[in-house]
Amino acid sequence: MAVIFEKPSLLRRVAPLFEGFDGPLAFAVFLLACAGLLIMYSSGYDHGTRFVDHGRNMLIAGAIMFVVAQVPPQRLMAFAVPLYILGVALLVAVAVFGVTKKGAKRWINLGVVIQPSEILKIAMPLMLAWWFQKREGQLRPLDFLAAGLLLLVPVGLIMKQPDLGTSLLVLAAGLAVIFFAGLSWRLIVPPVLLGLIAVALVVWFEPQLCADGMRWPILHDYQQQRICTLLDPTRDPLGRGFHIIQGMIAIGSGGIFGKGFMAGTQTHLEFIPERTTDFIFAAFSEEFGLLGNLLLIGGFIFLILRGLSIALDAPTLFARLLAGAVTMIFFTYAFVNMGMVSGILPVVGVPLPFISYGGTAMVTLGLAVGILMSIAKSKRLIQS
Repeated sequence: MAVIFEKPSLLRRVAPLFEGFDGPLAFAVFLLACAGLLIMYSSGYDHGTRFVDHGRNMLIAGAIMFVVAQVPPQRLMAFAVPLYILGVALLVAVAVFGVTKKGAKRWINLGVVIQPSEILKIAMPLMLAWWFQKREGQLRPLDFLAAGLLLLVPVGLIMKQPDLGTSLLVLAAGLAVIFFAGLSWRLIVPPVLLGLIAVALVVWFEPQLCADGMRWPILHDYQQQRICTLLDPTRDPLGRGFHIIQGMIAIGSGGIFGKGFMAGTQTHLEFIPERTTDFIFAAFSEEFGLLGNLLLIGGFIFLILRGLSIALDAPTLFARLLAGAVTMIFFTYAFVNMGMVSGILPVVGVPLPFISYGGTAMVTLGLAVGILMSIAKSKRLIQS
């Protein structure tokens, strides 16, 4: 008697690839991506092919997210050490024979010009999560010290380029892993207090510290100028303070409900510099107002809470630390970008996740979401 096997349909063959995908996380990312496409169409309509390129970058990031989501967290752990070593080696290569643009040596030509510091945004939390996983149950103070050294090496190399924005993101991702691994509050509170005291002293003595000819020993000149401009942007309203002033004007002029889609005067009269990249939040605020901002911030809060929930339910220490650090990357991106556009933080090159134009940053975000999907998927498959 012949046995006839029915060939499964394409839908049934593809369905397992989506099994275990985290719906709330995908929904949050989808909404933020839609907001990004909407404001990119408005702010970049006369900016060449920015809107089309932004959509293409999102599709590439989505494909990367889908592929990474299929990789179990145990497999991701195998990439930690090689990716970290590769990233640090490339940073050393950049310092030796990198490509200089606009006074910064951040790129290297390997047939294709790349920015190796972007690798460390993911490689750093991977490496530290691997480090603490290997020492689970027997952590000592020296293990935290070693983790700090692993973090400071790439951060120092990135700051030397100089690239304050990327070094801040890598530092935040690494510190998040160390914190979630169980670093004592007795070691956290003193440096935080010292930092707050330093900020208070800088604000108090701002006229003397920012006087012409005054040089700070630790920071580069451009970094010092950014801080002084933050404290008093009217010091140079048509120069260094122009970005902050125009950003605050755009945010304030949006009012509660905004001027409407495609109706932002600051945006379309080109008063907002970098209106499709670092300062796109100002363009969004002008057109959609306070209400739009609250909805956008609500979307980021939902994304971050969902990421932390995935971290809390992760099946292993490695997955828990990695998910927590990746989630804090989203928080750092959003907080720093909105803060610098609003005039409460210095202007650094940090994009707004899923909103700002930028292929490299979008790929990094796709990787990050894919990692969260992978961890959430592994938990659901274990439960089932």
